[in-house]
Amino acid sequence: MKLVLAIAPDKFRDEEFEVPQKVFSEAGVEMVVASTRAGTCQGMVGAMAEATAAFADLNPAEYDGIVVVGGIGSQDHLWTDADLKGFVQECAKAGKVVAAICLSPVVLARAGVLNGKRATVFKSPASVQEMERGGATLVEEGVVTDGMIVTANGPAVAGVFAEAVLSALSR
Repeated sequence: MKLVLAIAPDKFRDEEFEVPQKVFSEAGVEMVVASTRAGTCQGMVGAMAEATAAFADLNPAEYDGIVVVGGIGSQDHLWTDADLKGFVQECAKAGKVVAAICLSPVVLARAGVLNGKRATVFKSPASVQEMERGGATLVEEGVVTDGMIVTANGPAVAGVFAEAVLSALSR
């Protein structure tokens, strides 16, 4: 199994990247870290991560799904990224796992893959508005799985989120 871990180039949420990365690694899942550009990315709390690919360089056919990491940087860099949006749409269309945590479920909403789906998000006025605009049915739960779509509302549930992604991958 092979996943894309999508992170913002700046201000991704450290735990939402590091905890799932560890869980996936222990489960034997191959991962590619990608961002708006290849290179070093900075977390909100000080973590550094190396994005080995830009979203534009990825081929959705080569992966079993995507996990979009949250943090303030998601709103600044990922919500509007056309290449990431296209990747998410292709994965969803192919029935692959599409997952996002914290503010990043908005990426899924903007990609049109949450219409009529149960989902959760880190609540801010902008994120709730975007989720509703995307047709998501917002649920007050830490982690929500609807088919092959997994969403979570923040760093406190990063481990449960990662396990839910693994569960969806094994379907």
